[in-house]
Amino acid sequence: MTSPSLPTCCSPLSDHWPLPHTHSSVHLISTHFDKTRLQSDDFVRCGVPMINALAKRQAEFLAGRICARQALERLTGAGSVPASGEDRAPQWPEGTVGSITHSGDYAAAIVGSLQNWRGLGLDAESLIPEQRAQRLAGEILTPTELDRLGPLNSAEQALRITLTFSAKESLFKALYPQVLKRFWFHDAELLSVTPDQHFTLRLLIDLDGSWTTGSVVTGQFCMFDDYLLTLIAIPR
Repeated sequence: MTSPSLPTCCSPLSDHWPLPHTHSSVHLISTHFDKTRLQSDDFVRCGVPMINALAKRQAEFLAGRICARQALERLTGAGSVPASGEDRAPQWPEGTVGSITHSGDYAAAIVGSLQNWRGLGLDAESLIPEQRAQRLAGEILTPTELDRLGPLNSAEQALRITLTFSAKESLFKALYPQVLKRFWFHDAELLSVTPDQHFTLRLLIDLDGSWTTGSVVTGQFCMFDDYLLTLIAIPR
């Protein structure tokens, strides 16, 4: 797939679906980017509002918005660049819902119709190194989740901590546009991870009348190119 307004820092856009379960009514677009190849006119040439930030942040923002525009064009026939709200969350066109992620040199966006989906949350993460994962575990995992690490070796623990982090990021992205209320890592708990690369999360707080303590959400994940990708797609 090619784009007439692809910035010099981005690889050709891809609609490859790496996750184990497909959703025919959503569109996932991804790219790889190189901050050292970002040009001063890339934002203007690509029709993306420029942000005042370091080169790495500019490149990942530009890459994510380019992916979002292409995904929206696939969905609606009219590509547009989601603006950023006061809370910095993407502002999706009326009737659509979506999510943007970036990690390392990878960026992606997923979009769908509000007629089909209440929320979409997509998150990519580099695998957290074992020693750093142990340091971060208490910030990401609840006491119950920490207890469940016991039977795992150090590499398995690092993967589980990364997965828990990413799954909760995807949960936030899927739910925040619905509830407009921030919540944190200890406000949800990973209940299960299955061999077919699905997971289940449970809310530990009330967010609104629809999303209350005990609400359960499922998602899926995969590993590719040294990244872990999670997706939570909540049907209408």
